[in-house]
Amino acid sequence: DTPHKANMNPHAISSTSLSSSSSSSFNNEALKTTTMKKTALSAASRRVFNVVFSTPKGQNQFSTTTSVKATTTTTSSKSSKNASFGFGRWWCLTSQHQPKSSHHHHLLRNTFTKQLSFFKASSSYSSSSSSSSRAVTVAGAASSAKEAKTSSMTPEEIASQPRWELERHFEYDSPNDGKIDREMDAIETQCKEFKAKYEGKLKAGENNLLLEAIEMFEEIDIKLTRALSYVSLASDTRLEDAKMQQRKAQLMQRYGSFQGNFLQWFSLEIANLEEEDVEKQYLLHDGKLKTKYKAFIEEERRSKPYNLSKEVERALTVRSAFAGKRQVVEFYGNELSRLRFPMKDDESGETKEVNMEVLLAKMTSSKDTKTRRECMNILNEGLVKFERTCALSLNMVAGSWHIENTERGFKNLRSQRNVSNNVPDEAVDSLLTAVKTTGVDLCKKYYRLKKGILKETQGLEEFTWADRNATIDIGTGSDSYSWEQAVQICKDGYEKFSPTMAKHFTDMVESKRIDVPAADGKRGGAYCSSSYGCGPFQLLNFTGTQRDVATLAHESGHGVHFILSYQQGILQYHPPLTLAETASIFGEMIVFRDLLERAPSDQDRLQMIMGKCDDIINSVVRQCSFDAFEAKVHEKRQNGQVTPEEMTEAWKECMVDYYGEEGDVYDSYKDTSHLWAYVSHFHNVPFYVYSYAFADLVVGALYGVYAKQPEGFEEKLLDLLSAGGTKGFVEALAPFGLDPASDTFWSDALTAHLGGLLDEAEQLAKKLNYQK
Repeated sequence: DTPHKANMNPHAISSTSLSSSSSSSFNNEALKTTTMKKTALSAASRRVFNVVFSTPKGQNQFSTTTSVKATTTTTSSKSSKNASFGFGRWWCLTSQHQPKSSHHHHLLRNTFTKQLSFFKASSSYSSSSSSSSRAVTVAGAASSAKEAKTSSMTPEEIASQPRWELERHFEYDSPNDGKIDREMDAIETQCKEFKAKYEGKLKAGENNLLLEAIEMFEEIDIKLTRALSYVSLASDTRLEDAKMQQRKAQLMQRYGSFQGNFLQWFSLEIANLEEEDVEKQYLLHDGKLKTKYKAFIEEERRSKPYNLSKEVERALTVRSAFAGKRQVVEFYGNELSRLRFPMKDDESGETKEVNMEVLLAKMTSSKDTKTRRECMNILNEGLVKFERTCALSLNMVAGSWHIENTERGFKNLRSQRNVSNNVPDEAVDSLLTAVKTTGVDLCKKYYRLKKGILKETQGLEEFTWADRNATIDIGTGSDSYSWEQAVQICKDGYEKFSPTMAKHFTDMVESKRIDVPAADGKRGGAYCSSSYGCGPFQLLNFTGTQRDVATLAHESGHGVHFILSYQQGILQYHPPLTLAETASIFGEMIVFRDLLERAPSDQDRLQMIMGKCDDIINSVVRQCSFDAFEAKVHEKRQNGQVTPEEMTEAWKECMVDYYGEEGDVYDSYKDTSHLWAYVSHFHNVPFYVYSYAFADLVVGALYGVYAKQPEGFEEKLLDLLSAGGTKGFVEALAPFGLDPASDTFWSDALTAHLGGLLDEAEQLAKKLNYQK
């Protein structure tokens, strides 16, 4: 699931991703895939390869595909556990990304997405950031990026949009610059010296070398990040350049060798130090070790109860590139991206084969219920033929997860993921319970409202799953924006909340840190890469839609978060999973609220609010229903192979549990039986999906505090963001008067966040006579 810290690639799972385009301003289900992330990647890999939060563009709200850049190496499930703990703090999200090689996050946020992604060290992938931290290519993220980009812009308009200036910021002439190879040679020498000098010598004693060792390790980390981040980012705009991809793979393989042979031991030895040894060294050097690196040390030591011997961990890491579940999962991801579906062209009437992104985009954006249902039928029928490949991969993942839990001594089914996210089992259980009760009640209430509005505005007679994300098309506002307009909208929204955040946003734009156009040969979706020391950088595929404006607001939030937290150093700047989406989702929210205030009519306001509710439900309720499906499959797997038929039955049970029986809200669940087959997170990052619900509701609670008492809120939020990974979840939220340990925290957040928007929508619907 998560490669060991010693074996990650810098772009590994993406952060969140946005769903395919839609006419509604905030009506695209971001399939969570970062990120970050955000994910089970080890902190080491997250750091060394810039966590990236991403929002893969081609994915649609119907899926939760992890968007990950093409990976070449991951670790076995056993070593994956360590990946969760390691150097630095996690993320996904991303977004994008999966995730973050750097492509995270494609998973559920309908409007502004995030998906964590991290760079996966030792792989050729980069990532999602958006996350998920994820080690498999997103459905079609690379192979069909060009096909999925449907832009109304002319080639001239695309060519005129800003590109990032990587060479200026990283100070390399090109990805083939010999300077990179010389630096990697020097880093390898330094890694060998590091191991020879400090391995087996970290205990308190005559030399007390822990501080000195961490400082050298940090220096190596920074150097690796600079070279590998540059090549990974550069390759994402040259996906069709085989030599460029080979170059990245070559460097990632070198990184994997450095990690497995010379660096991995460090994390294990820190984890295994006696508490007395650590406390003694905290008192030395004027307290510098404790003041500067305590959070890093504590993160490494969380893995202690679950570590295997140094020899076993190294063997698992070295073998992971050649054996284990990775190859099957990668095969699943590649086959998923190759799926093609027959779709009739609206203009010519001819039937042609299209990738899943194109099909989902048509279903999501169509205002005709017949077209939506035809697309749903085509999708499900295509996935039926894919079920055995998916079932094979999911059996491998669930079996590996079971062995990992057993051998390492994890407490329950989700503990491995929870430990990697630094979240207590009890907090996650409380979240899942709140969503299955309060969240499901609000979900059903919302879809009954939407069903009524669609009947009034589109003549809908039967409400089916294909209509779930249908746009409430009643607005009068613009559906298209220039890049300059998008920048101004985000700047205005940020400025109203925080001049500091607005300034950092403007700096990213003006210093050419954003690659804007939806150009050919470029990775699909969107992400923000931390690129510590030189970043941050954003990759977008801007086509002028309202969704693209939302994506800019989201990814810029990640960028601001990185900038503020860099002061904590490369080992501690990355926030924990529980807080990594704070700035990005908050950025979405403040821009959304600013646009809502300026909406030209009640119809526009209702359309925007309904789209936002779609986003929240897709991020919260839908993700938790995915978690429930995973639990059913994993529990069955403990007793033997799970058949495709059993997986389909588990999927149907979860749909009823979270959306009601047929006839309750949805009149029909026709053509939904095999939608489980294209949710890549199940394969790349088991039990990661609840993270999206976690992040969305935390930000909802924070925004509720801001709405009630804006005075002093900006300063508190900037302090939270600046802390990076040095503050835990509970400590970070205390200044806002929020207590996540409360039994009612999640239910209260749902009621305030989703419930508040739903109340607004109902009032407008009644006013406009859409609801009796």
